[in-house]
Amino acid sequence: MSAQVNSGTGPGAITPDGSPVEFYRRMRARGEPDVVAAVVPAGGVILDLGAGTGRLAHALLEAGYKVVAVDESAEMLAHIEGAETITARIQGLRLDRLFDAVLLPSYLINVPDDVLRREFLATCRRHVREDGAVLVRWEPPEQYARWRVGKGRAWEDGAVMMTALDRPGPELFRATLRYQTGDLVWTQTFTQRRLTDEELESHLAEAGLTLSGFLTADRGWIHAVPHP
Repeated sequence: MSAQVNSGTGPGAITPDGSPVEFYRRMRARGEPDVVAAVVPAGGVILDLGAGTGRLAHALLEAGYKVVAVDESAEMLAHIEGAETITARIQGLRLDRLFDAVLLPSYLINVPDDVLRREFLATCRRHVREDGAVLVRWEPPEQYARWRVGKGRAWEDGAVMMTALDRPGPELFRATLRYQTGDLVWTQTFTQRRLTDEELESHLAEAGLTLSGFLTADRGWIHAVPHP
């Protein structure tokens, strides 16, 4: 299945996946360093895939980790300070280095393109130490029943509201989000594929990874480890 084209609107740079750079630049981590600390020893070296403007990277640096940040958008990476940055796509990435942990955040595992999902997970496996961890942010299958037009949330650094939602295919969900901070407004339209727990474990196994468990109460963070 081919990937659904994502899009975005609003002031400033918009990345190929529709992400508004200026909005994400203003966002801050919300508990992710604690998720990482639960499985990665202090001072560990972390590969942050799809790092964006450094929302997670900056918080991890402050927590004492070393971070290598990868993103296809140089405009995103330009806002990261203190980490090594690499402008590259995740798929096919080969750094010839191993890391204590590899992060695949931003629901990237829920892409509708099965081939791309495999490539993302293969990159994670290729870069993690045998005794390391792969931490993946996903949308658990039960969460899609809660998606509603008009549902949103507000933080001190911005607000998000879902303004459109449809089903372009089996287990596919296409949504449009409206982001606002102050007087600035952006939209981002994207498509996700609903994965069952069984599919998740199958995709991980195909990449040489084993599901170790979930790190948050909402099951939104996956902890996977290399096959023994």
